[in-house]
Amino acid sequence: MTVIITIAVLICIALCGWAIAEMKGNHCVYEHSEEETAVEQQAAENIKKNGFHELGIKDVIATISTKGFKA
Repeated sequence: MTVIITIAVLICIALCGWAIAEMKGNHCVYEHSEEETAVEQQAAENIKKNGFHELGIKDVIATISTKGFKA
């Protein structure tokens, strides 16, 4: 009997958490600041000016540190 009550309580807690998350998502709207808009415009201009080049795996390996650190 206590197992059924425990499962029911956990389901109720989960449903309450889900309802709170849904309400928060519907009522709290994110708005971009002027700085973010400026950065996005600058990135779009750079893509138009320089073209878009997607890095391949060899390019990624060349630009990151894969050799580790020497102690």
